[in-house]
Amino acid sequence: MTARTDRPGLAAQLARGWQRVSPRLLPFADAASTELPLARLLRLSLFQVSVGMALVLLNGTLNRVMIVELGVPASLVAAMVALPLLFAPARALIGHRSDHHRSLLGWRRVPYIWFGTLLMFGGFAIMPFALLVLSGDTHGPVLWGQLGAALAFLLVGAGLHTTQTAGLALATDLAPEATRPRVVALLYVMLLAGMVVASLGFGALLADFRQVKLIQIIQGVALATMALNLIALWKQEPRRPHLTAPQRPRPRFHDSWREFAAGGRASRLLVAVGLGTAAFSMQDILLEPYGGQIMGLGVGATTALTALLAGGALVAFALAARWLKAGVDPCRLAAGGALAGIAAFAAVVFADPLASVALFRVGTVLIGFGGGLFAVATLTAAMDLARGGAHNGIALGAWGAVQATAAGLAIGAGGALRDTVSALATQGALGPALTSPAVGYSFVYHLEIALLFATLIAIGPLVRPARAADPSTASTPFGLAEFPG
Repeated sequence: MTARTDRPGLAAQLARGWQRVSPRLLPFADAASTELPLARLLRLSLFQVSVGMALVLLNGTLNRVMIVELGVPASLVAAMVALPLLFAPARALIGHRSDHHRSLLGWRRVPYIWFGTLLMFGGFAIMPFALLVLSGDTHGPVLWGQLGAALAFLLVGAGLHTTQTAGLALATDLAPEATRPRVVALLYVMLLAGMVVASLGFGALLADFRQVKLIQIIQGVALATMALNLIALWKQEPRRPHLTAPQRPRPRFHDSWREFAAGGRASRLLVAVGLGTAAFSMQDILLEPYGGQIMGLGVGATTALTALLAGGALVAFALAARWLKAGVDPCRLAAGGALAGIAAFAAVVFADPLASVALFRVGTVLIGFGGGLFAVATLTAAMDLARGGAHNGIALGAWGAVQATAAGLAIGAGGALRDTVSALATQGALGPALTSPAVGYSFVYHLEIALLFATLIAIGPLVRPARAADPSTASTPFGLAEFPG
């Protein structure tokens, strides 16, 4: 009897304790608002979870399985993984079309998120059959399997770019101006959470690899993508027929882009986004091999590097939300992320001659921190460029197009440069002082440092003076342009 009477009292004490916790100590709790409550915001962010699952499946699980278990040439797999990049430049056009979508239903973003979801589902539906042909378990020519896999990768890539562009634009439409930077940070956290959960889940399920199990995972991802995006969309966008009336004039993409890029600020920001993204992305496929081959770390220790990167990024997201709330200029934060990246890559380079695994791990955390801070800050700056909310879609689409294209090209270039320079070093073509296997990695890391300095040069003129020095911005603590709520 005593235990039973104590339980309600204990529960009440715990509840009162949580009520006394300041919202400042709960990450992203203050991203919610009256217009967009936390429950609705978390539900909307599920589209980022589905995108994260798709990225892990395409770039991680299937990449490895096709090369190792199915024996597909690495060059062909690399070409398939690169196919989604073909749609990355179209994100600006997708955003523009969603800004000016014509529909009697009154929705602008929902149709694009829905059709993007269907494209992803269609790609995942084709993929198992293509893998069956590639495995040799059928009597059909392998060429059909290769074409089917290429089509599946293409559909999934087109779907995830469409879904993410329209989803980010919808979040921008719904969130009030005061909470948009924290909403951006939360959406990034959900993307990262989707990738981490998916990678751990796929790894556990495929510990005992069987082709049937892989097919079941792909089918499960297809169903999960459809379910998550339907839940994310449900009753989110209000119907506004006056904005989507068929007779409403639709400006040409060229004219909208010229208006969006007027003054040169947008073009300079996109150049900075491309340079900074390339700088942080070149090491994506090199960090773990560097840890194993150069630093002598085991498989478990190199796998833990992903957790260190994610941890650094999460810290960056939380701090970015707080600093943007305090009115710090997003371009200034992006420059801070680039500076953190310079220190990070310097630490990784010096870890080899100093034989310091601790320094290498510190550099890894700083890479995640700098990259996360740069990404959130530049996306917030892109939102700032959408004047009056008329170009939400094109602004976020342009940012996404440049970011995705630069990341893909940089990852490919990083691997190629490392192989080329390492081959020259081992052959003695670079001189007797540069024969170590670390030379190829070091070249890429030095190039990334150079790109980050170029990023600082590009973004420097965009940094605004301190808010206190400009009376006209005193009433806008985030420095964002006006948006419709």
